Amino acid sequence: MPKRERVMRMSVEQPLWRALTAYRVLTMLYAVGLFATAYDEYDHASVAIVYYVVLFVWTLATLPRVQSAVACTKRFLAVDLAIALTGILLTPLAVNSQHVQSGGPTLPSIWTAGSVLAYAIKGGWRWAAFASTPVAAANLIERGSPARDTVHNVILVWVASIAIGYVVEVARASERTLARALEIEAATRERERLARDIHDGVLQVLAMVQRRGAVIGGEAAELGQMAGEQEVALRTLVLGGLVPVSRASEDAAEGAVVRAVEEPSYDEDGPVDLRAFLAPYAAAKVSFAEPGAAVLLSKAAAKELAAAVGAALDNVRRHAGEHARAWILVEDEPGEVVVTVRDDGPGIPEGRLAQAEGEGRLGVALSIRGRLRELGGSAELISVPGQGTEVELKVPKDAKDPRGKAGRR
Repeated sequence: MPKRERVMRMSVEQPLWRALTAYRVLTMLYAVGLFATAYDEYDHASVAIVYYVVLFVWTLATLPRVQSAVACTKRFLAVDLAIALTGILLTPLAVNSQHVQSGGPTLPSIWTAGSVLAYAIKGGWRWAAFASTPVAAANLIERGSPARDTVHNVILVWVASIAIGYVVEVARASERTLARALEIEAATRERERLARDIHDGVLQVLAMVQRRGAVIGGEAAELGQMAGEQEVALRTLVLGGLVPVSRASEDAAEGAVVRAVEEPSYDEDGPVDLRAFLAPYAAAKVSFAEPGAAVLLSKAAAKELAAAVGAALDNVRRHAGEHARAWILVEDEPGEVVVTVRDDGPGIPEGRLAQAEGEGRLGVALSIRGRLRELGGSAELISVPGQGTEVELKVPKDAKDPRGKAGRR
């Protein structure tokens, strides 16, 4: 059955883009209004008029470009910043020297801040710092000397743009965290719903078959035992809660993306959840204890470790007897994954393993230790006669397929 996904999109930065759109239009009109009120201060008004025509057309034509991070491309940002810098540098050519010396506004005036803010919203505080630097240099060149008011304005634009860029980065990180929380909540609700449905139907039928089979006896008893094992395995899968790994959108324009994945799908070379490989081993006499979060290993390492666990359980069934119970415990350590398989059987007499290897029965040596040795891990067997056997399997988290890609089928 193909994997189905339910996608919910949300973006807390979208209001910032809408605010930037309004800011660019209003500041463009403000710059034109300043020119109209101070027309007498312009020695070459034609230069200013040509620039304002370009600014007016550019601002209105590029309104769709400041609607989202996808539309706001790097090429648009570069051209937009170039228009702002050109206006600043053209100011001495259009106005008289008194206008410059008195600290009068440049041709684009505060419209320039909109270009810098677009960088901040698009790429965060680093992009904002990058865009603020040429704006500061252009203002100093236009003024001819680092006057007090010019330095004040430059620092104000610099600090404000970097602060807004940092706020945008924090908002995006919070958005991804919220997306993960919503996904976990959705997965938990779906698991609870499935648990109720299965408990009301399948689990009750399996439990009834187990009880009736034990009463009737014979072949029905064997069927009842199998039904009991499947009941425990199914209950473990339902209650264990194998929550898929969160996948957040890397597209800043779309914001965080919550994907409620109904059927997890793993890449061939990507990490997988070890719990999904070990959960099928749970049965009526095999208890499975797992962490609440995903235990990630490479796919090859997870398969080999699960096969080693299966070999250990085969030894329990073969040597500990039909009535022996077993426990599987998964521990996610900082640098390795530890899986312990323990049983309550009679234990292994001292020297029995060495004797089995000498007789050519290499189940523990090859099926368990050999698999883990190829992964860079280890297997330790502890057995006390009369107190059961414990097999501790350790695999480093960076374990790869020992055969390499060429050895995969």
